[in-house]
Amino acid sequence: MAVKAINGIPLPLRRKSPSHKKSIVSQSLTSYFGLLVGVVAFLWALFSFVQDYPIGFSHHASGLVDWDHRRLAVRRAFEESWKAYAEHAWGNDRYHPASQKGSQMSPSGLGWIIVDSLDTMMVMNLTEPLAEARKWLHRSLSYDQDQDVNTFETTIRMLGGLLSAHYLSSHLPFVSSRRDAVYLTKAIDLADRLLAAYESRSGIPYASIHLSRKKGIVSHADGGASSTAEASTVQLEMKYLSHLTNNDTYWRKAETVMSILDANRAKDGLVPIFVHPDTGKFTTSEIRLGSRGDSYYEYLIKQYLQTSGDERIYYTMWQEALVGIQKHLITTTKNSQLRFVAELPQGIGGPLSPKMDHLVCFLPGSIALGATGGYTLTKARSLPDWSPEKEQEIQLARDLMKTCWGMYAVTATGLAPEIAWFNAEKKDLQPEPGSRQRSSAKDSLSSWKNDYIVKPLDAHNLQRPGTVESLFMMWRITEDSLYREWGWKMFGSFEKHTKLGQGKGYSSLDDVNQIPPPARDSMESFWLAETLKYMYLLFSPSDYLPLEDIVFNTEAHVLPRFKPKWRTGWERSHN
Repeated sequence: MAVKAINGIPLPLRRKSPSHKKSIVSQSLTSYFGLLVGVVAFLWALFSFVQDYPIGFSHHASGLVDWDHRRLAVRRAFEESWKAYAEHAWGNDRYHPASQKGSQMSPSGLGWIIVDSLDTMMVMNLTEPLAEARKWLHRSLSYDQDQDVNTFETTIRMLGGLLSAHYLSSHLPFVSSRRDAVYLTKAIDLADRLLAAYESRSGIPYASIHLSRKKGIVSHADGGASSTAEASTVQLEMKYLSHLTNNDTYWRKAETVMSILDANRAKDGLVPIFVHPDTGKFTTSEIRLGSRGDSYYEYLIKQYLQTSGDERIYYTMWQEALVGIQKHLITTTKNSQLRFVAELPQGIGGPLSPKMDHLVCFLPGSIALGATGGYTLTKARSLPDWSPEKEQEIQLARDLMKTCWGMYAVTATGLAPEIAWFNAEKKDLQPEPGSRQRSSAKDSLSSWKNDYIVKPLDAHNLQRPGTVESLFMMWRITEDSLYREWGWKMFGSFEKHTKLGQGKGYSSLDDVNQIPPPARDSMESFWLAETLKYMYLLFSPSDYLPLEDIVFNTEAHVLPRFKPKWRTGWERSHN
């Protein structure tokens, strides 16, 4: 007996008298029509809600996503970027994709793009371009040049890149069967030149050095002061080099910086953004977690993790700073109650400035990393030291991650500006530290757009990695695939708006709210070293370069955790 159906929905078989047949069918039609109307109405309402709700619901279907396909799409973007650079600017420190030209930062080039990209090629198993890069580095790169270089940038990009390549050349089996001596030899030569920066009166490194003369150079701006972030973001690289060479000189020079900064007794762990190399004293009261302040905090927790938890002093400093951040810098937007990290131009006690650099978006990942040590949240919660405070830290990380994603979601291109301003609540309406970000009907894209303010001078996008770095860490730690989906949307926006076509590669943008956005004719080296690497790892299996075994320096160069050969050479003079 055939089963009757209406609109593809089978009618139930009923044992009724033929005289009731018409009325039964009529009632069934009415019943199923009502059901269909209800289902369609519900689905339409849900679709409309999701379209206007940038938090997304994609994690429920994550098992259907071909993450290998997405990972390979990121690798293709790297290959296209690299091919454009290799064809039009090989050996140059800068690449200008719109004009398809290169330029140098020194007479002979510093390997800025090539060295910065070495470990990305290793991570992506790009053996042919890696071989060409290694050949150039071995035959053409010399740091014995008549050139001034920035101490911090050279440390994180060049020294970090060389050390990461040395580590991964044996750690990743498809790269090599043994460590490559070329990378370590170059790293030692460069580090020996960088040591000159630490020969100041206080031990705070000078902003720059002269490579061939091995001489530190005081900053030509800011009254000769060095950036606090720059002075305190050289430790991972120098400590690992000491570990490799059994020479504690690099270690001691770099860790001394931390003792000098801490001796200033910054209130609640929040450090001002300039310190003078002659005196070791802060020269301003301004506090921010954006430019000139950011990576000081990042390297507190990462120094603790790098030395396998042996240097407890840095974890204590991190916790103190994190409490200070929540107490003095976290506030909320007026419409959607989004939590963000404001600035204190006049220091603690002064008014908040509702401004947040994209650079601040390293913070959600660092908070989650500090709370769990790099383990998954599930595992971390089972450990004996898990606490309500750590649970609150994870919530703070989630809240700030959402705000960083919003910097992308509210613009015309789907790409974040360099700086966002906020329509903020008054300070006295700030939630208590550790409290949960409120969610309401106002928490929609239209509401968000009323909270984010992008000023014309701040609207450029430099292909920065901070948000995708935190998305990667949040995904690995929370295992919530929502963060992968946000990353995929970001990647799609980069593909759509920064890819120039015709073999030119990818470019920074002048205005994220202009369609089409004008290109800046600049491809940043961290596009290759960081942004695409973190995208690739975000879509990779979770056991590939596990967070509990490694740390990433602030340029996304991969360094191992290890047991230190030396004890921390200083103690805090205050609690």
